[in-house]
Amino acid sequence: MPDMWWVVGVVTVVVLMSTYLTWTASRVDRLHARAAAAAKALDAHLLRRAAAAAVLAEEHATVELYAAARIALDAAPEERGAAENDLTRQLRAVPLEDDAEALVAASRRLAVARQVHTDLVRDALSVRRRPLVRLFRMTRKHAEPEYFDIDDPILVPAAVMPVSPVT
Repeated sequence: MPDMWWVVGVVTVVVLMSTYLTWTASRVDRLHARAAAAAKALDAHLLRRAAAAAVLAEEHATVELYAAARIALDAAPEERGAAENDLTRQLRAVPLEDDAEALVAASRRLAVARQVHTDLVRDALSVRRRPLVRLFRMTRKHAEPEYFDIDDPILVPAAVMPVSPVT
């Protein structure tokens, strides 16, 4: 009779351990899938902002802004960060009037997409560092997600610029 309890105990531990490992592997897969989806969404928002900047540059005949927008639209993945930072600098140098609402909105959505992407990459990298995940090589079928670090893309139109209080 004592041998039977030992067997039940071992089976219980094996079932609990396999359940935990299955749950962890599923979480690793979900986090990597969400990070990949966030990277695609971030890319789409980057393209929308660059396209809106190109339209604004054409309307106002701003050659530097148009060039920066075209470079951002055509940039290779390894050059994308520098091109987007250059576009952000060009956008900040141009006074944005009321006709830039689409560009300002695209920049705000880009900032949210960038934050979501950063959070998901951080979570995926955190779970990759766990000992059991590394021991059982649960991330072998997933590429390591990478941060996309650019300057803060939020723009403020000239009409909404904060005014210092009068004392």
